[in-house]
Amino acid sequence: MPLTTTGELVARAAAGRSAVASFNIITLEHVEAVIAGAESVDAPVVLQVSENAVRFRHGRLLPLARAAVAAAERAAVPVALHLDHVQSDTLLRQAPDAGFGSVMYDAARLPYADNLAATRAAADWAHAQGLWIEAELGEVGGKAGQPPLDAHSPGARTDPDQARAFVADSGVDALAVAIGTTHAMTTRTATIDHALLKRLAAALNVPLVLHGSSGLPDDELAAAVTGGVTKVNVGTALNIAMTGAIRKYLTAHPEAVDSRGYLTAGREAMTRTVAETIAALDPH
Repeated sequence: MPLTTTGELVARAAAGRSAVASFNIITLEHVEAVIAGAESVDAPVVLQVSENAVRFRHGRLLPLARAAVAAAERAAVPVALHLDHVQSDTLLRQAPDAGFGSVMYDAARLPYADNLAATRAAADWAHAQGLWIEAELGEVGGKAGQPPLDAHSPGARTDPDQARAFVADSGVDALAVAIGTTHAMTTRTATIDHALLKRLAAALNVPLVLHGSSGLPDDELAAAVTGGVTKVNVGTALNIAMTGAIRKYLTAHPEAVDSRGYLTAGREAMTRTVAETIAALDPH
């Protein structure tokens, strides 16, 4: 079916008091697995390409984006394409022509005033191009191999009053909030600050986004959706599934040289993870 947009999927999720799952993709196998997993549970899904993934692909956005668009247009469920954690304005400006309907502009590393100014400029440009834009306030640690922030460090949690002002002054369409998750977690032991989430949901009139969701167990994922999160980002869980399956395959088949064998195992493992994650987001 035709490519949809993240904004449309998030609006639909918000109306149904649910959340749309958004998975970070790195390879064509990621693309195929995310779509197959979503199709298996008949759910819409967002394919996300991060700036880190573009850097891994030698700085070229179009090859992976074109593959994602082609796969999305042949999917049996609605699929959107989202450019994630963009810090480069040069990369940001490539989004529309590459098929992206939304971007997450990441200036959360900057002091508040600088974050606001950079995000306001990005939002103005994005809206002029018809793009839906997400930003982050408070910082979800663990990006690009950095250690997570201490829970009590300045900026480690999103302040509701500051968030209300930030959304109003920046003009963003959604806000990623720091409520206890960390990027790149390989264990599902994180917990969210439910009281803070409740305050943020009451304070803001835009959708809330949860980053670093791979570290949350199923009950915490469902609780996040019940608490008001409408977009849930998952990346590391797919890499864990793929790497584990490939490692197992090569251990069982040490003579293997055809990459199709172990990539099939990796793709199938990611497909199962996608389906299980989407199912866990249903609070009903």
